[in-house]
Amino acid sequence: MRQHEVVAADVVPDSCASTLDASETVEAQRRAERRAASAAGRKARKLARASTPPPVRDPIYDGHSLTDLRTVRARLVAEETRVSYWRRVIQARLGRVLTDARGAVTRLAYIDVHPVDDLEPLPNLSELWARQVTPDDPVALSSLVADLEAAEVQLSTHRADVHRRIDLVTAELIARYREQPLLALTILPVNPLYS
Repeated sequence: MRQHEVVAADVVPDSCASTLDASETVEAQRRAERRAASAAGRKARKLARASTPPPVRDPIYDGHSLTDLRTVRARLVAEETRVSYWRRVIQARLGRVLTDARGAVTRLAYIDVHPVDDLEPLPNLSELWARQVTPDDPVALSSLVADLEAAEVQLSTHRADVHRRIDLVTAELIARYREQPLLALTILPVNPLYS
């Protein structure tokens, strides 16, 4: 039964049906191309992972226990969260200043920003967030833009360093788990049914 079906012929006049069919065909081709590109990308990433040698133990971590490494990694992940938060805040502030200084002053005056865990990776980030400039003061505006850009570069550099350190500790953990797979179970509660 066709009572509940709506097809192009019911809604579109015959003169437009061929245009609709052509646009649907083009859209279907685009979707197919995107799916094929996505599948090719997944395949390339899988091959790259397969050809990457497994991590090996680094003697620099020999004096550290598995618990120490997990703790260091958790702290680094928390630090990365803080740095990424402030980087986004600074980027947002810079974007607002560059696109609409008057609107930024008005809107940002009512927004209060608190650092994650009350710990800032850079000492002047709160001041940069709160600094007020007017669009008719080009010197103050350019000074704020320069300070925001410098802070963003500093945060990005710090974030890249934190990522590098996370990768090193993670590689050490993986190397230890590969050597002794049962170590991975030590993170689980002693009795998972009663924890």
